[in-house]
Amino acid sequence: MRDELFKRGAKKQFEFDREVASVFDDMIERSVPFYRENLELCAELLSCLACAGARVCDLGCASANFLLALFQKRPDLVLSGVDSAAAMLEFAKNKAAAYGARIEFFEKSLDALDFFQNDIFIATYTLQFIRPPKRQALVDKIYQNLSESGIFLMSEKILYEGSKMAKNINDIHEKYKQKQGYSLLEIAAKREALENVLVPYSEGENLALLKHAGFERVEILFKWANFETFIAFKGGEGGACGF
Repeated sequence: MRDELFKRGAKKQFEFDREVASVFDDMIERSVPFYRENLELCAELLSCLACAGARVCDLGCASANFLLALFQKRPDLVLSGVDSAAAMLEFAKNKAAAYGARIEFFEKSLDALDFFQNDIFIATYTLQFIRPPKRQALVDKIYQNLSESGIFLMSEKILYEGSKMAKNINDIHEKYKQKQGYSLLEIAAKREALENVLVPYSEGENLALLKHAGFERVEILFKWANFETFIAFKGGEGGACGF
């Protein structure tokens, strides 16, 4: 379904309700440059790094795009997804059933989640929606609940620290969205709806979150302007396996 939610301006603060869930896949593919290509890259890499039967949990799994990409490459993986939005999970469950994928889903806010151990955690454009005072504690929990050779893969929208650079990058991103068929009104309305809901960090701030939690090695896997993917290794670079 095509995303036309903001054609009449911003009606309310952005939330992952049924309206957003119904157009989410179209929205993210037209808003995040190289979304599919990056997802494919990340899924391919994790499928190489994960040992047989590795446990993988997607935090903020949305409509389960990442989990389904992993399932198609590595059906042996034990997959789970967490999301606080019931409407998003409904779409995720229906997609998983259509693919015949065994994925366990949990409807829970990450703030209130009783974490369980995994070999790999994923957070795809998730941390940016966590309030800054709670963000470090969440990354700490992710680290603590990874196996000894665990991996955390995180994609985020990022800020540029220089004001001129930040403006130029934002302008380039807006031009990209126009090319995807969004009007200037839609772009402005969505930006207004997301204000104080999506709070991005700079590359340096994201790296600091990961390092402070204890990750020994962090690499930049993908970057396009103000979108970036980090891969963090708990026990150095190696395969994500077992406890």
